[in-house]
Amino acid sequence: MHITELTSAFFPAVIKLANQIHGDNYLSLNSLAQMQQQGITQGINASFVALDAEQQVVGYRLSFAAGQWQPDQWCSEALWPVQAAKMAYFKSVGVSQAQRGKGVASALLNISVAALCRQGATAGLAHIWRESPGNAAQRYFSHAGATLVKIHPKRWRHLSETVGYHCPVCGALCNCSAAEMVLLFPEAEHPETEHNV
Repeated sequence: MHITELTSAFFPAVIKLANQIHGDNYLSLNSLAQMQQQGITQGINASFVALDAEQQVVGYRLSFAAGQWQPDQWCSEALWPVQAAKMAYFKSVGVSQAQRGKGVASALLNISVAALCRQGATAGLAHIWRESPGNAAQRYFSHAGATLVKIHPKRWRHLSETVGYHCPVCGALCNCSAAEMVLLFPEAEHPETEHNV
């Protein structure tokens, strides 16, 4: 397994994987291109893909640099442990079914955190999908050291209503809830932006 920065060459494969995992119309070429740019500052890219031995995308992590995303009504800034100017955002992660349980998501998170730290962020926020099978997403992020800030009911319903997002759990109208969680970043040595797992 090899992890490298997300570039436009990987966009089609990431869109296909993300829509398989998270539901139809979750990502598009335009939305992914914008998200990738939100993760780059000071020449440092905080979004990554995991490739198998055949160089096929089997996982991805989209992260936004601090100051390059806009808090919304599902953000509880008053409860955050750091200022918004130092808060990065973990937008999305996905790992193919065949590669789950092998440490791919954790490796993607670790390398993304390292890049975000180099950009100057001191913490990262995520809205975790609580209806993932067995609430695995929240358990995984908690295991990584994140703490729960607040639960937001029907977090993604507006996407169903505005862009036709089709939830894999709810169908055409998403009623899933999100766990707003914060991961404080360690002050430590940071790995390179490419490595094998």
